[in-house]
Parts: sequence; C-alpha cells; structure tokens
Amino acid sequence: MRVLVVYCHPVPESFCAALRDAAVETLTARGDEVRLVDLYAEKFDPVMQPEERRRYNDGPPADPALAPYVEQLKWAEAVLFVYPTWWYGLPAMLKGFFDRVWAMGVVFDLAPQGGIVSRVGHIRRIGIVTTCGATRFLSILMGQPGRKTILRGIRALCGARARTVYLAHYDMDRSTSESRAAFLKTVKSRLARF
Repeated sequence: MRVLVVYCHPVPESFCAALRDAAVETLTARGDEVRLVDLYAEKFDPVMQPEERRRYNDGPPADPALAPYVEQLKWAEAVLFVYPTWWYGLPAMLKGFFDRVWAMGVVFDLAPQGGIVSRVGHIRRIGIVTTCGATRFLSILMGQPGRKTILRGIRALCGARARTVYLAHYDMDRSTSESRAAFLKTVKSRLARF
C-alpha cells in the first residue's frame, strides 16, 4: 500500500517525533511504500492569501509550492496524520494544510446539482496518531474536534469504505516514560494492521 504520513510538530525531539518514526518504521517493515511530509521541516505555509481564497472555487490551487503536496495526495492509497492535539483540535499548521491542499479541484469538485464529488476515492485508509494534554474524558466532553475533522470530514471525501484508525495518548501533560513506551507499543501493533 502507498501510505502518506503527514507529520505536524515544531519540535524535532518531541514525543510526536518518536511516534512519527515508529509509524514510518512499522509501515515500511510491513512492506508499504511510505512517503513522509513534515510540515514544519518543509516550512509549509499554512496561510491562505486573499487572492488564493478569491480563486478557490475556480479549480486547483495555482501556488506552485502546493504542487508537491497535491501530487502526494494523488499517489496515496492511505494517509496517516501524526500531530499533537492542541486546544482539543488540530495545530494551525495542519488546519492550513487542509485549507490550502485539500482543495477544490484536488480532493473534490462541486456537483452541478449541489453537493460535492470526491477526487480522492483511491484513498482507502485514513488514520490519526496524536497526543492530547487533556484526559480522555475531558477530550470526549469537548467533542474531539480534530478527530471529527479528519475521521468524519476528511474521510467523507475518501473511498466509500475507507477504514480508519485513531490512536491517542491522553493526559500527555502527566505522561510517564512507562505510559509513553506503552503507547509506542500500541501504535506499532495497531499500524501493523493498518
């Protein structure tokens, strides 16, 4: 399977970096072809400019800096997002990636009768590996907006039967080396079946 790993964390030595590495190693070991997008390292610009928004409904983004990301989406059969959950949602960088890359003419078109038509039906798996400062209970109470954005909104554009996986290390603010090691083990085990 062709798996695109989209990684979003500004700190190179973060626990999210260890999760990214575990994901890439596990997917590669099972025989998948893996490509990594590291939004911070690649200095991805998440800011949609006024003219870009004015032309949003005209077709694919015209910014040539977005072309490699568009090509990665066309290539992928699965997408795995590795990021920290901040304020119960997605980091701004990742949200900007969706705003600018998962765009009209790239992942969807508007149907003449209304609604949208997917252009990414070839994506059959979508997953999340994340850390949450809050507890599981508090995260659920707040509605888990990041999880819903990806596993409901983004998934709706993917293949009709796209399978999902959601792995979260909750209560990260009080994590221990043992809890992090256990979560890394869970990530490896679950992604071996992704």
